[in-house]
Amino acid sequence: MSFVLLTKDGTVATVTLNRPGRLNAIGAGLLADLHAALSEAQSDPAVNVIVLTGAGRAFCAGDDLKEFSEQAATSAAITATCAAIQQITRDIMLGDKPVVGAVAGYAVGGGFEWLLNCDLVVAADDLVCFFPEMALGHFVTGGVTHLLPQALGHQRAFELMVLGERIDARRLLELGLINRVVPRDTLMETATALARDISSRAPHAVARLKRVMTRDARLTLGTALAAEEEAATACFAHPDTARRIAARDQSR
Repeated sequence: MSFVLLTKDGTVATVTLNRPGRLNAIGAGLLADLHAALSEAQSDPAVNVIVLTGAGRAFCAGDDLKEFSEQAATSAAITATCAAIQQITRDIMLGDKPVVGAVAGYAVGGGFEWLLNCDLVVAADDLVCFFPEMALGHFVTGGVTHLLPQALGHQRAFELMVLGERIDARRLLELGLINRVVPRDTLMETATALARDISSRAPHAVARLKRVMTRDARLTLGTALAAEEEAATACFAHPDTARRIAARDQSR
C-alpha cells in the first residue's frame, strides 16, 4: 500500500497523504512516498500545478510518535529521518511548480510546516494547526524558523513555536498564513479550481515567478533547513525527548 497517492488530471497533479487511519502521521514510509510523488509531479512537463492534500479526517497529525523508537534507534536512523523531513520542504518550495495546499482537520507539527511551505493554501473551516515540538523535546523543521518570522515578526513566530498555541482557520487567515477558508465539503473543488486558474497562466512565467520569489530565500532557507536539521537530530537523540514521548503515550 502506498502512503501517498498521485493523480493527474490535465495540467493539475494531486498529491494525497494516504494514512487516514493514523491521521496521515509522518513515518518513514510516508516520507519516502511523498518525496517520490512530489518529485514525479515536479518533473512532469505536462503538470503545471500541484495540489497537496490529505485523505480522511486530517491533513497531517505530525510525526508518528509510535515510530519514535524506530526513528531514534541509531544515530544513522535519526540522521535519515531528519534529512527526509527537510527534503519534503525542498520538494515543495524549491521546485518550479506552484503547490496549492488543500488542508482540513488537523495540520500539526510537520503538517503545519508543510502547509506553510505551500505557495497558496485553501483551508477547510475545521482546520486547526499547532506546533507540539517544544513540549515533546522535538525541534521544528520545514524552514519555519526562517518563514514564520518573515511572515509574523520575531515575537509572534517565537510564541507560536515555543508555546504550541492552537490556531483555527479564521485566525490563520487573519495572520495571512492561508489564502481561503471554505466549508469542508467544497475544499477540493475550491483548491482544484484555484490550481486550474493558476495553470491557465503562462507556465514559463509562473515558474520564473516562483524561482524569483525563492531566489533570495534559497540561501537563507537553505541555512535554516540545515540548522533545523542539526537541532532536530540532537533533539531526537536527547533522552528527555524519549521520556516525554513515553509519558505522552501513557497519558492517552
